[in-house]
Amino acid sequence: MPRPRPPEFRPRAVELARTDKSVTALAKSLGISQSCLRDWIRRAEIDDGHLDGLSAGDQKELVELRRKARKLELENEILKRAGAYFARENVLPK
Repeated sequence: MPRPRPPEFRPRAVELARTDKSVTALAKSLGISQSCLRDWIRRAEIDDGHLDGLSAGDQKELVELRRKARKLELENEILKRAGAYFARENVLPK
């Protein structure tokens, strides 16, 4: 597991990568992998609107909405089964 970095590390690394042309050398000097730095750059460009894709906030909202949708579908299924159970109980003679 990578060691924790201060919150300002990632934006500063992306800023340096935008000015410096060698991602490989910069990643090595920062002690991170090239792929990690490239992912950070790509995420920053999406968040800034330079690339197509979902921003970090949009992704978080999408995950939350999908979670709520699953919960509502489950609740709906439970209510359907409960309704069928009670409807069947009222039809059968006692």
